[in-house]
Amino acid sequence: LWIAQNQMLHETQQILGTSLPELPLSNIDTIHCLNALRINWDDYVKPEELDFIVGNPPFVGYGFQTKEQKEDMLNVFGKNWKNVGKMDYVTCWYKKTFEFIKQNSEIRCAFVSTNSICQGEQVANLWKPLMEGGLTIDFAYRTFRWESDSAGMAHVHCVIVGWSWSADGSSANSRPAACTPIIYNADGTTENAKNINAYLLNGKNVFVESRNKPICDVPEMITGNRPADGGHLIIEDKDYCDFINREPKAQKYIKKFVGSDEFINNKNRYCLWLVNADLMEISKMPLVMQRVKLCKEDRENSPDAGRKKLAEKPTLFREINNPDTFIVIPSVSSEKRKYIPIGFMDKNVIASNLVLIIPNATLYEFGILTSIVHNAWMRVVAGRLKSDYRYSKDIVYNNFPWPEWSADGSSANSGLAARIPTAAQKILDTREKYLKQGASLADLYGENLGLLFTDLDTAHKELDAIVLGLYGLKPDATEAEMVGKLFEMMG
Repeated sequence: LWIAQNQMLHETQQILGTSLPELPLSNIDTIHCLNALRINWDDYVKPEELDFIVGNPPFVGYGFQTKEQKEDMLNVFGKNWKNVGKMDYVTCWYKKTFEFIKQNSEIRCAFVSTNSICQGEQVANLWKPLMEGGLTIDFAYRTFRWESDSAGMAHVHCVIVGWSWSADGSSANSRPAACTPIIYNADGTTENAKNINAYLLNGKNVFVESRNKPICDVPEMITGNRPADGGHLIIEDKDYCDFINREPKAQKYIKKFVGSDEFINNKNRYCLWLVNADLMEISKMPLVMQRVKLCKEDRENSPDAGRKKLAEKPTLFREINNPDTFIVIPSVSSEKRKYIPIGFMDKNVIASNLVLIIPNATLYEFGILTSIVHNAWMRVVAGRLKSDYRYSKDIVYNNFPWPEWSADGSSANSGLAARIPTAAQKILDTREKYLKQGASLADLYGENLGLLFTDLDTAHKELDAIVLGLYGLKPDATEAEMVGKLFEMMG
């Protein structure tokens, strides 16, 4: 890289007739090797001397920060900033720069960042205070994959955000007429925007914040059951037959145990579900009692006070939710899927804490949640685990604006709403045909959805058209238009 850049410098100096320094740059008194978050920038450059601040700050997720980096976060944001502990390291440069350019509103800024700062809970944590303080996004390059040829370097999903500040929040109005806010897409297309919000969409500034309850009158979503058992109440598939052969009377206390991986990839896993079990009966089952004792010991030795207290009930999971029927939604799902695979299960299955469930939900709820509208919403507001979707009830589900219609048939949307259960059942029936042949949901909802499983793809598109109509959107609406409509409904 240095050789190539030096060649360019030599060619440039021949054109300009002047001498330029070679790379790597050294002995340059305007380059400082310091922690930019621990110094006063005014000591090194005056705001009135600057036109631009650009950079590629360090990418470190909040779960991977060192002790020093966490101290940097607190130093920049202060103790009163909301949820600093759940923000990525790169956000420090936004806050630090934001405070610096208040001394010169002519400065324009642009940073390459991980796309996580424009997704999920971090959006409200970072952008809401800054935008309320006068920050305006001037241009944005939506998520792209930053490839690296360096050995051991992971692929990173990035965005580029260009922004500025004015005291009254009107920095957008100070742009030249030709400088319309522009959104750049990874496929090379562009979009002129009236306003670029913190989700890098053309729309008003809306912030999806964590909520304990849904904003609409819909069934509550809950997390599945955490065993908190050290693995002792879980029976792996490879151990199941041997366990049953040696302890046949325990079979009635064993249920399938399903998390995201088991649900999507059709894997078998089991657990001892001893809720309301006959204690005298299980006391005569040596293998069951051995596992209960190990669970108790694990909890007693835990440094966590809450888990330690669970040792008083070593036969039970931390939660004991086991509804008659429920919708199951994986907590994590591949970014390559157009639809998150969701489905129905019954009381013979125990949902783990790696899925979310809606007890006793109906085909109507399934239809709305499996539609392209809800999936488009999820893609914008959900967080990420690496590049995979990380579904959250407090962010994604509880903030989702459901369509309005009247159950008594008096509204124009009532007819469309009445068609959703039938369309939803068609998806389930079509899917079941392939599941019986040995396919998994991972098989059905990968790249082959529209290539091999065309009838399932068609069933989804038929449901999508109904749900889009219920929201007053055209069948060919883009996902950006869908999310824009949902943001409008949030008020």
